Amino acid sequence: MVTKHLLYIMHTYFRSMLFLLFLSSLSVAQGDEKDTQRENPIVGGGAHFSWVIFHELKPDLERLLNRDIELYGKDSALGLGCNAGIKNAIQNTKDHETFGFVCCELTEKEINDKQLHVHPLAYEPILILLNKSNPIESLSTEQVRNIFRGKIHNWSEVGGEDKPIVVVTRLHCKGRPGHWKRILPEAKLFRKDRLNVTAADDMVRKISDFSGAIGHTGATWVFESKDKIKPIKVDGYAPTAKNLKAKTYPFYRTLSAITIKSTSSDVIKLIEEVQHGRAFNKVAKKYELLPYEKK
Repeated sequence: MVTKHLLYIMHTYFRSMLFLLFLSSLSVAQGDEKDTQRENPIVGGGAHFSWVIFHELKPDLERLLNRDIELYGKDSALGLGCNAGIKNAIQNTKDHETFGFVCCELTEKEINDKQLHVHPLAYEPILILLNKSNPIESLSTEQVRNIFRGKIHNWSEVGGEDKPIVVVTRLHCKGRPGHWKRILPEAKLFRKDRLNVTAADDMVRKISDFSGAIGHTGATWVFESKDKIKPIKVDGYAPTAKNLKAKTYPFYRTLSAITIKSTSSDVIKLIEEVQHGRAFNKVAKKYELLPYEKK
């Protein structure tokens, strides 16, 4: 005859087994969910100069979200740039989470027409670049503009050697405000007999090739030891975050992330971590970026 004590033991045993089975199934379900997240990474793409920020922070962002992140845009290869960043943001769906990043400010019309949401990240100094052999270390804002205009043709006119000036430009995103337009507001104002390039690495090569060259690029560009390049001061001020904040260095652009209004909470969390997280401070210091503050 089964005693009450034995029945109690059996009842307790079965309850324990059922609880363990529940925990096991919950663990499998959570594992499946994590696997699904790993199989469906968040994809970001766009302009190189904003790509650098996300690339540097990628390990921290993946730990925060417990998800894989794929990033495209290094050197803006294969046509990737601001336009590709917008296209990538628009491709976002529930099952394919995407966002873009740009190195230019967008027009209000573009934002409204495409239903975009712009998330400013930082102000990036635009470097004025010379060949390393050039003894010039600083130019005034007006001298820089007059060189790019073609009003100054020889380095001797600004205290340098008797050598012709070779102007190199990369006038991308002509329909958008900011960026190189803080040097001169329209492409037609730049010197006609200039060298036009389509990528930042081409800019660096051209300036390295011509001892009398002058050009421009963003501060997040990483120069190699073989590059015969140096950034100079403008009005006596170096292209630093401190001088951008003080408004003593004149040339800069805004780096931003781009999403559409239906973007997932994970993508928004990722971007907000870049905007406000502690890890970004290291990246900002490394590249002299000034964290964005609404004016």
